[in-house]
Amino acid sequence: MTYAFIRYEVADRVATITLARPEKLNAVNGAMVRELIAAFEAVDLDDEVRAVIVTGDGRAFCAGADLSGGSESFKAPGGETLVGADGKIDYADEAIREVGGRLALLLYGLRKPVIAAVNGAAAGLGATLVLPMDIRIASDNARFGFVFARRGMVLETAASFFLPRIAGISKSLEWCMSGRMVGADEALASGLVSAVLPSDQLLPEAQRIAHEIADNAAPVSVALVRQMLWRGLGMAHPMEAHRIESRGIYARSRSADADEGVRSFLDKRLPDFPDRVSTDMPDFYPWWTDPEYF
Repeated sequence: MTYAFIRYEVADRVATITLARPEKLNAVNGAMVRELIAAFEAVDLDDEVRAVIVTGDGRAFCAGADLSGGSESFKAPGGETLVGADGKIDYADEAIREVGGRLALLLYGLRKPVIAAVNGAAAGLGATLVLPMDIRIASDNARFGFVFARRGMVLETAASFFLPRIAGISKSLEWCMSGRMVGADEALASGLVSAVLPSDQLLPEAQRIAHEIADNAAPVSVALVRQMLWRGLGMAHPMEAHRIESRGIYARSRSADADEGVRSFLDKRLPDFPDRVSTDMPDFYPWWTDPEYF
């Protein structure tokens, strides 16, 4: 696919997705979201990609939605058709879904680890976009703004699910109700990011983390662990974790990856795991769709 608003590059088993509208501070339009969805779908299908980095071009990560169209920028195309003759809105209509949430759900179900390298201001959708990503690091000039209430809007990109799980309910409420910009140090203290670095060290650190995963970990195991941890946030009892971990241990212990993991450890060399997420996910995956699991 040809991209107009992002750059998609793969090198040495790491994909880098760059938001590329620097003249607009990487503000998001509908086409950019569609390109991001296509890029993440490509990532998930490509066995050569072991990890993903997302960053922004220029001095901002993402300024949020492109508001050059005024308040019309918030409206989904064709949204007027959702109002019936009785004046009531059909909230069940598929067309009412906001595009950021579609992207968040795609990220949530991804089988590859995603690292956000926040290189500057991240506001609105720019701030919520990083929440479904697994590891978030920021430059020391990064700022985050959950500014929706200041625009007469509400959260998007499934942020009401992700943000309180990451930063806690009290801090999330403060940030979102005030809409104030949050500096990198406060984001670090609240767990929104795991590291703050000088600008020139941000991408090298993201690459280091990506290669720590890509060079040492089995892709199928990474995919399973990623889903176990994210979905574990909604578990009601440790028995749910025990069930899925038992399935995982049973299946993985009989895999070619387990044999290679032990051999490479004993041989003191980097592993060459043979299993691929495209063909070798265990038969219980995706377990959250199985009613018998619960």
